[in-house]
Amino acid sequence: MKKLIAGAILLGASSMAFAQPGCGVGAMIWKGQSGIAPHVLAATTNGTFGNQTFGMTTGTLGCQTNQAVQSMAMYMDSNIDKVARDMSRGSGENLDTLAVLLGVDEADRDTFRKVLQDNFAAIFPSSETTSGEAVDAIVALLEKNDSLSKYVAA
Repeated sequence: MKKLIAGAILLGASSMAFAQPGCGVGAMIWKGQSGIAPHVLAATTNGTFGNQTFGMTTGTLGCQTNQAVQSMAMYMDSNIDKVARDMSRGSGENLDTLAVLLGVDEADRDTFRKVLQDNFAAIFPSSETTSGEAVDAIVALLEKNDSLSKYVAA
C-alpha cells in the first residue's frame, strides 16, 4: 500500500501543487493566493483547528452544502484509508458505499469507480491527505464529468 501511495504522490504532485485546500478557515484566510506556501498554510490552519470536516458537515466556512456530499465527508472522515485502498483498485465495498451515499445510480457506478480510480493521484496526492481534501478533490472531479456532476450539485 505504501508503494502505491508513494507512486500516486509522484504522479499527482505536480498537478496538485497549486491547488487550494478547498474550504475551512485556512482556505478562507489564504483565498486567492497561489503557490505552495499559501496551500500548506491553509491546510495547516485547517488541520490545526480541525474545522474543515465541521464546515462540510454544517455547510459553513465556505464548504459544500449538498447533503449527499456531507454524508460522504462524514464517512470519509472515519474510513479514509479503506476508501483509498478501494479507490486505487477501482472496486470494493467502501467505494460502493461512497456511491450509495452520493446517490449514484447503478447505471453510473462503473463510470464513478473508473473516474475515481483514474484520478487516484489527484484525490490522494500524498499519504498525509486529509479526508476533507480528498472529498474536495472528489467533488471537483465529479463536477467536471457530464454524467456524474448531478450527484454533487449543491
